[in-house]
Amino acid sequence: MGRVAGSVVAVGRSEGHSFSKPNLDGIRLVAGIGVEGDTHAGVTVQHRSRVAQDPTQPNLRQVHLMHQELFEELAEAGFAVAPGDLGENVTTRGVDLLGLPVGALLRLGEDAVVEVTGLRNPCAQIDDFQRGLLKQLVRRAEDGSLIRRAGIMGVVRSGGEIRPGDGVTVTLPPEPHRPLDRV
Repeated sequence: MGRVAGSVVAVGRSEGHSFSKPNLDGIRLVAGIGVEGDTHAGVTVQHRSRVAQDPTQPNLRQVHLMHQELFEELAEAGFAVAPGDLGENVTTRGVDLLGLPVGALLRLGEDAVVEVTGLRNPCAQIDDFQRGLLKQLVRRAEDGSLIRRAGIMGVVRSGGEIRPGDGVTVTLPPEPHRPLDRV
């Protein structure tokens, strides 16, 4: 399917609309739905702001992934952020999540496959979690464009169990690659 790029550090889900997600021993992904038992699982949008705009939109944010290396970088800047704190379902190591194109496939563990749909758009709740953190996760490029660093979103193409320690395999889509934008 592709090359093993990294590993799963932590997994989590939350049944309610809480900001953080508790770490678990494992989660189950369900094709076309998301993380079983997670408040954001569903065929159509589940995020409150998106539901308010149009509840019939397809859910392109079934799974939220972040990279452990970002938490280490944030620690150097004086922020304490651990897996699950920012609401992600899967924390990885060794995968350049933000550098992936739209349509990249991530095999997580033996069976689960997530198709990358775009970037998480960080919200003001991040500063409620830790003041000043939002500025670390959204920056301006030299051309003035926004650089979003709060992880990526995806949809589940094949279901399966995911546990910490599982491998992450990346398969890129055919070129030309489309860079990630917020979803």
